[in-house]
Amino acid sequence: MEGWTEDEIKNKDLMAPCGLYCGVCGVYIATRDNNQKFKTIMGNLYGTKPEETECLGCMQPDETKKLYVYCKLCTIRDCVKSKGVYSCHQCDEWPCSKIENFGLATGKKVMKNTIPIWKAKVAEHGDEKGSVEWARAVCERYHCSSC
Repeated sequence: MEGWTEDEIKNKDLMAPCGLYCGVCGVYIATRDNNQKFKTIMGNLYGTKPEETECLGCMQPDETKKLYVYCKLCTIRDCVKSKGVYSCHQCDEWPCSKIENFGLATGKKVMKNTIPIWKAKVAEHGDEKGSVEWARAVCERYHCSSC
C-alpha cells in the first residue's frame, strides 16, 4: 500500500493499545519523513516545539527512541502494560473510564470505532495476523489516494 511499508504495517510499536494507530499519526509521519515543516504544523496543533514533536510509536520498549510527550503521559498505554496485554481489544473492561474520559472527542470516537474492528480481525485471523490486518485496514481508511 502506498504511504506505508509492509514493515510499518507489521510494526507493533505503532499499534497503539487504544486503537489510535500510530502509523497514521501526523507526529509519527513527520518524524519518519524528517519533515520539519510538518513537525512545526503538528507542534502548533498540539502546543509543542517542533524539536519535541517526534515519535516512533507509543508501544516502543521502555527504552524509547522517540516518544511524543503526550504518549509518555498516556494512562491507557500505562494501563495495558500494567495488565500484561498490549491492547484494549484484549480487555474485558473496555470501554473503560480511561477511554470515556479521553481528552480529544475525535480520538475517543476513533477508539470506539477501531477497537471493535481490531477484536473482529483477531477473531477472524488470530492474534498476530489479525493485528496486522487491523493495522492494514486503518492505513487503508486514512490513505489519501491523491497523495
